[in-house]
Amino acid sequence: MNPLDYVFLALAVAAAVGFFFQMRKAQAAVVDVSKATAKAEAELKAERDRLLAEAEKEAGKVVNRGQREADALRKEAELKAKEQALQARQEAEKLSNERMQTLEKQEQRLQSKEDSLDKKLTQVDQKQKDVEAKTERLKEEQEKLTALQAESRLLVEQQAKKLEDIAGLSREDAKVELVNQLEYTAKMDASKLVRRIEDEAQEEAQKRARWTIVSAIQRLASDVVSEAAVSSVQLPSDDLKGRIIGREGRNIRALEKATGCDLIVDDTPETIVVSSFDPIRREVARQAILKLLADGRIHPARIEEVVEKTKIDMDQHLKELGEAAAISLGFPDVHPKLHKLIGRLNYRTSYGQNVLEHTKEVARIAEYMAAELGADQKLARRAGLFHDIGKAIDREVEGTHIEIGMELLKRFGEKDPVIHAMSCHHGDFEPKTVEAMLITAADALSAARPGARREMLETYVKRLEALEAIANSYKGVQKSFAMQAGREIRIMVDAGQVNDDQAFWLAKDVTKRIEGEMQYPGQIKVTVMRETRAVEYAR
Repeated sequence: MNPLDYVFLALAVAAAVGFFFQMRKAQAAVVDVSKATAKAEAELKAERDRLLAEAEKEAGKVVNRGQREADALRKEAELKAKEQALQARQEAEKLSNERMQTLEKQEQRLQSKEDSLDKKLTQVDQKQKDVEAKTERLKEEQEKLTALQAESRLLVEQQAKKLEDIAGLSREDAKVELVNQLEYTAKMDASKLVRRIEDEAQEEAQKRARWTIVSAIQRLASDVVSEAAVSSVQLPSDDLKGRIIGREGRNIRALEKATGCDLIVDDTPETIVVSSFDPIRREVARQAILKLLADGRIHPARIEEVVEKTKIDMDQHLKELGEAAAISLGFPDVHPKLHKLIGRLNYRTSYGQNVLEHTKEVARIAEYMAAELGADQKLARRAGLFHDIGKAIDREVEGTHIEIGMELLKRFGEKDPVIHAMSCHHGDFEPKTVEAMLITAADALSAARPGARREMLETYVKRLEALEAIANSYKGVQKSFAMQAGREIRIMVDAGQVNDDQAFWLAKDVTKRIEGEMQYPGQIKVTVMRETRAVEYAR
């Protein structure tokens, strides 16, 4: 054998020895696994037996507890049934007693009514006898009176003959003299009547003048427009909200930047809210969104284009509104730049009152009052049209709306009397003309008349409830009614508890409490009504 063969033989022997040892280790591992398996099975069996024993024990406890609870519930139900039966019996006895008492009271009332009827029948019989006796006496007195009348006519004729003999006048001459005296007396009475009619006519003329002014104010009363800082845009479907927002919000950011308004897209179905304290910006944004929805192309470039076009259209619309208002009041010569400012007042409100409608109302009221006083109607009407012109831009320029308005009117060539009349309507300047005082009065009337300006519903309801609560807190008050939007309260009192003097002092006390405890615009009229009624039925 060569050396290479020995090498191969050694390698083979080493491999056989290694395989033998691996086999021994595998057999030992198998033995260990079988032992562990047997031990685990024994432990699992012991655990299972223990759990079964515990479960049987717990089940016995549950059954016993359930039996005890069932017994307790049965006893409780029996007690409740007995209590309900006892209560029903007591209620039935109580109801029976009440019905018996009611029947006894009704029997007593019937008996008292029978007694009173008997008394009344006796009284009626006695009155009938008295009436018959009075009738007999009246017949006798009538006969005596007839005889006396005949005797008096005879005496009158005899006395007339004696008077004719004494006066030396016949009956015809006496009639002529009497007619002349009556004619003189009638003329004097007629002259007095004419003088009285003239005085009454003057008083009636003053009343009619006041009525004319009040009628003018009432006829010109315009509707209240609620002031708001938001507008809503109705969408055909909620799917369009995503298109308005755009990818990563680029469309809604472009709209807010172009219009200067905030757009609120929330969970409100098919609605987008436009928020801004500038009503014209808000209107531009609303109209631009409507145009974009109608067009269908919504992207930043298109948004800017549509917003610019809407602003141009809005400027033209404002100019048309102002021009129509000026022409309706009879002033076609107003400067064209003032037309736009007048139109802007249509989108401005003050305490819920539309300023443009308020302006036209002030112009008409001032005109009618100027006509009654013989002042310049045209001047009053023109000053009324321009008295709040400064409110068109008072949010963009510093200063009060009166100062801004005076500056605007001077810039666009209005005459000094018009500027002076409009500048005095809030007492900032001393009025020097009748027209200036009329503008102040007309502005106050238009703003303070009932229904011109809006209050919050909660405030209004609370004021009515507070008025009625104050009135109802007094003794003798039956009902109270707050009327005329809280400007009047009528109180019905019990005539048996409150006399006329107490009713007067009740009105005074309620008035003082209202003044001390409540806050309200204008004045509140307190009326206390006391009434006595006697009701009978003829059968």
